[in-house]
Amino acid sequence: MTEERIDEAQSRAYQAPEGDPTAGNGALEDEVVRALRNVFDPEIPVNIYDLGLIYAIDIDADNNVAVQMTLTAPGCPVAQTFPGTVESAVREVEGVKDAAVELVWDPPWDMGRMSEAARLQLNMF
Repeated sequence: MTEERIDEAQSRAYQAPEGDPTAGNGALEDEVVRALRNVFDPEIPVNIYDLGLIYAIDIDADNNVAVQMTLTAPGCPVAQTFPGTVESAVREVEGVKDAAVELVWDPPWDMGRMSEAARLQLNMF
């Protein structure tokens, strides 16, 4: 796996199996996704966006951001604290008024939700 191949894969638009969690809110949404790509799963060395843990990103007219996300397993040891970490990362994005993260378990996460970049990082090809 080379850095060049990872960068190339990350530059491609990622489409999750059930649809892309970013549904067209422009530049602010792009910055929120960029922030989420800087948050890494504590057990798997891949960012949470490319890992497929982000199910939805909603930005209202006042720039409040709501994120629906899951974890790789319900028994994840960071289940109580990790949503706060994600909220903090989103709040740091310039233009975001506030952020809220909802942890959801349906549908359950599976490896099919990972982006090509994540698969490259984990040598899954």
